[in-house]
Amino acid sequence: MEVIVILVPLALLLGLTFIVGFIWMASKGQYDDLETPRLKMLLDDQKVLDKEEKRG
Repeated sequence: MEVIVILVPLALLLGLTFIVGFIWMASKGQYDDLETPRLKMLLDDQKVLDKEEKRG
């Protein structure tokens, strides 16, 4: 039973840490644009292909 006295506050502290981290990142704009990052690699490839076509 003594372990519960340690584990419950530890679990609450860990949960609170994740909630504060999420709120902090959301306020900084981390989750504003969810579409561009997954398409970024495709756009970079297109830029490389355009540069290669210009070279000849």
